[in-house]
Amino acid sequence: MSAANVPKRKEEGMSNLAYRLMSIEFSIQDLFMPGIDKRVDSFGIRESMTVVDDGCGPGRYTIRFARLAGASGKVYAVDIQPLAVETIKSKAAKEHLQNVTPLVAQGYNSGVPDHAADIVCALDMFHGIKKPEDFLTELKRITKPDGTLIIDDGHQAREATKAKILASGCWIISAETPDHLTCTPAP
Repeated sequence: MSAANVPKRKEEGMSNLAYRLMSIEFSIQDLFMPGIDKRVDSFGIRESMTVVDDGCGPGRYTIRFARLAGASGKVYAVDIQPLAVETIKSKAAKEHLQNVTPLVAQGYNSGVPDHAADIVCALDMFHGIKKPEDFLTELKRITKPDGTLIIDDGHQAREATKAKILASGCWIISAETPDHLTCTPAP
């Protein structure tokens, strides 16, 4: 898909103020509801894996993914909000993490190379995607044939999440927990 044909996502973005408020909210949640590490552990990220944190926001998952993937792994932190990408750059530098590559998505094009990811995580953002088929097609493009998509509902009903995934024809739902769905690329 050429750059001219990449569907736009501007209407899915948020203002810098809204982004900053979301970042503060996440920081408070993480202080008082410390279940995020247990959640991340359930994703199966291991040393040397390539992980994509699509919709990375302020990096509450990105930094954890980078530690789990280790120096021999790689984490792509993708967001349509440039301020989020700047936040990730700052956090990765502060943590001395050399394995994090922040990317500003251009439309639904993440900028991640074809078939690069062992695991793609799309957390607390799928409800805001206006064109789920385009988004899920991009996630399939960047996922290895034996890779995995971890996706949660965000602020929508589970049935809506499942319907969007299945309608894309890109993914097979291979496991379901109350927290998230695990999907594998459709043949």
